[in-house]
Amino acid sequence: MDELLRLEQVSAGYGEAIVISGIDLSLRTGSSLAVLGRNGTGKTTLLNTIIGVTRHRGGRIELAGRDITRMRPDIRALAGIGWVPQERNIFRSLTVEENLTAVARPGRWDVSSVYRLFPRLRERRANMGNQLSGGEQQMLSIARALMLNPKLVLLDEPTEGLAPIIVNEVLAAMKHLVRNEGMSAIVVEQHAQKILGFTDDAVILDRGSIVHSASSRSLVEDPSPLEHYLGVDSTAKARTSANLFKLRRVSGGEAD
Repeated sequence: MDELLRLEQVSAGYGEAIVISGIDLSLRTGSSLAVLGRNGTGKTTLLNTIIGVTRHRGGRIELAGRDITRMRPDIRALAGIGWVPQERNIFRSLTVEENLTAVARPGRWDVSSVYRLFPRLRERRANMGNQLSGGEQQMLSIARALMLNPKLVLLDEPTEGLAPIIVNEVLAAMKHLVRNEGMSAIVVEQHAQKILGFTDDAVILDRGSIVHSASSRSLVEDPSPLEHYLGVDSTAKARTSANLFKLRRVSGGEAD
């Protein structure tokens, strides 16, 4: 697969504060990456740096071989980066369908296809953004990013604060995107067990730097780095992650 995203010795932050430093990272087209770490380790800042809303302090960022280091966020979005921030940032005074069509660009993802991915949104298509539950707003935020038909989707803590039944729906949709649709994605998550079952690779951040890089499979099989850097119970979490990993692939005749 071709390389889609490359970060070389990237440092960035806010104002005079440097939050991430010396980040080297690459992502192949059609692959997915889990970004793990405790709160305050720079996970969100890493995504914000890729989308272009931090202060650049060093290094280079390339998207599909194109240098985007100094590009404005809106130009990066047009270049193919879709963003699902923690705050969701939907248009609360527009209906669900207006939220989707307001940002639509030609491609695989249109209103019909995102409604198939999120049937709840079809049911709520005439509701205003401020009439949706938190989970429905998150679905709309993901759907709206897809309507840009991006090369890469960045998802920042997509299940944070959601009810368990909604978490399952969102995770199922994300799994479908990366496994069935071949969507390139970077997913920030504090709870590793939620996403290691369907991502290809993972990095762990600590104090603004990548301290561990591995395949998601290897972290499922040996979760000791998770225990060391994230403080999880390696025995309990390994069982949970292993169960998720069994559900990992949804094509080629394997069980869902």
